[in-house]
Amino acid sequence: MLSRLLSRLRSSRLLRGLLALVALGFLAYGLARNWTETSAALARLSWWSLAGCLAAVLAGFAFMLLAWMTVLGGLGSRLPFRVAARVLYVGQLGKYIPGSVWAFAAMMELARDHGAPPRRTFSATALALVTSLGCALTLAAATLSHQIAGQAWQLLALIPLILVGLHPRVMTWGLNLALRIARKEPLDRVLSGTDMLRTAAWTMAGWLCYGAHLWILVADMRPGGLSLYAVAAGSYALAWATGILTVVVPAGIGVREGAMVVALAPVLDTPRALVVAVVSRVAFTLGDAAWAGIGFLLARTVPRPDLSAGQESPSSVSR
Repeated sequence: MLSRLLSRLRSSRLLRGLLALVALGFLAYGLARNWTETSAALARLSWWSLAGCLAAVLAGFAFMLLAWMTVLGGLGSRLPFRVAARVLYVGQLGKYIPGSVWAFAAMMELARDHGAPPRRTFSATALALVTSLGCALTLAAATLSHQIAGQAWQLLALIPLILVGLHPRVMTWGLNLALRIARKEPLDRVLSGTDMLRTAAWTMAGWLCYGAHLWILVADMRPGGLSLYAVAAGSYALAWATGILTVVVPAGIGVREGAMVVALAPVLDTPRALVVAVVSRVAFTLGDAAWAGIGFLLARTVPRPDLSAGQESPSSVSR
């Protein structure tokens, strides 16, 4: 199925444009569907906290982009920052379309335009996601261990497994197994330990920014200053991890917000925690749209490389 989809995306610019418009339509629908509740939540917060929240989200996205670029470069395909921004964040709009393959398919095809074989893009994206999950759970364990030990120990028990899975050789074996099942060629190199450490460092920096976005909102609801940061950072990390592992719900919608309300219980009552959760979701949706626009504009003047020689043929990357 994915191979056929990639083939169609390669052969039709019109289809690419239509998919982008569909993704933006679903994104706008998601914002408009609960606009009454969203506008009420926004009205309870100051303009400076809303601006600071969005700025922290955008900064976090930038660090996650650097992490993804590091993985993809370590696997053999180094993309310029502005091209990588287009590939990652324009492609990520596909997650707003119902179905689980659109974002991966879009990213693989956009990266292929600049010489990155689909197997590397797929592997880099999967590895970046697992790294992000490991960093999120580690952050939650470090900041919320006293309050979630009896509620989310199953999630925290995944940390040792993730750390083992992120060992370069274990990770390469797992990715090659997935590629073999998908009838694609295996990776031609192993990600170095140095690249893996750099990826983890960029990812954790991104998570600290994500923590700041929630801390700014919580601090606007109640006094506490920097003492609230640990709770806010851990709460968002735990909520995101819960949502991403609840695979039956697209993008963790509803699950993430519910987990966030529970995690914020020591510092906010339920009504105020719900406000923070709703605004957080809106900030990340706007961040997706903003970075997609930035990536599109930055990459407009970048010429596509000549892939007529030295690159994999369509038949070899879709097997």
